[in-house]
Amino acid sequence: MSLIVPKIQPTRMQPSTVVRPVKLRPRKGRIIKLLISMFCFAGDAIWRLLLRMIGKKPDASCVVLYYHDVPDAQRQMFARQMDMVLSLTVPLSTDDLPELIAGEHYSAITFDDGFENSLDNAVPELTNRNIPATFFVTVGFLDRKAEWWPTSSPQWEQKIASCDRWQQLPANLITIGSHTVTHPHLAMVSEQEARAELYNSRVALMQMLKRNIVTFSFPYGEFTSNLVEWCYDAGYEQVFTTLPGNRFRSAHEFLIGRTAAEPDDWPIEFRLKLMGAYRWLPFAISCKRKISKKTIMQDLRPTTA
Repeated sequence: MSLIVPKIQPTRMQPSTVVRPVKLRPRKGRIIKLLISMFCFAGDAIWRLLLRMIGKKPDASCVVLYYHDVPDAQRQMFARQMDMVLSLTVPLSTDDLPELIAGEHYSAITFDDGFENSLDNAVPELTNRNIPATFFVTVGFLDRKAEWWPTSSPQWEQKIASCDRWQQLPANLITIGSHTVTHPHLAMVSEQEARAELYNSRVALMQMLKRNIVTFSFPYGEFTSNLVEWCYDAGYEQVFTTLPGNRFRSAHEFLIGRTAAEPDDWPIEFRLKLMGAYRWLPFAISCKRKISKKTIMQDLRPTTA
């Protein structure tokens, strides 16, 4: 079955205030983030201990992880991560978030883009463990390569799953959300084009799957306050970015941050991500931007002879 979706040709515009995540994958960057997160985790453990000593339970929290693809060679790594998810957290579906119970630690698993190898390798492992997951699909690229990825990346060689594959997934365990039609930088296109990407992708998925689509994930994790409002107008009930942010604490939150996970994460690295110890990253990114902006302004300041 083929799905016809409207063609949208984005026109670049200068964004106003764009929240753009920074992703560091080199080994040195990973080690630095790991060490900082270990201190964050230790602080959390001390705080939880103090609360128990005075007879109180810590607030409930939920960490939302996001993946892109799960290559064949990394399936067993992903399976071990899902074992850790079950042992340390209560997995939730983003489609029906309950009220969180104090003292509990929850998690939610999500995937961006909709790569075919994620259905081949991740879905069976999720199904075997009865772990719900959400796949955010770029509906205009079904059964095609993800052309927005750099040609040097492994993902550029991978295809987005076909319409038939999405229709065959167990609806009671796998939630489908929108990831736009063409995966543009939403903050750099006109309002009309951005609204079309948000609305048309939702309608196309509902027609394809014959079920309601209420969740959305921002391409590249970029968003503005206007985009968040337009998502609400388009009928979404919850939207997700790629900034880790604070662990969300209420099922009624609209904009939810996520933490990047990859099947080849080190075990301790994945454990810390799962427990929310990487939530300091947005603060570090914000500080880095302020320092960079201050440096640029100093360089532009005229000098006197």
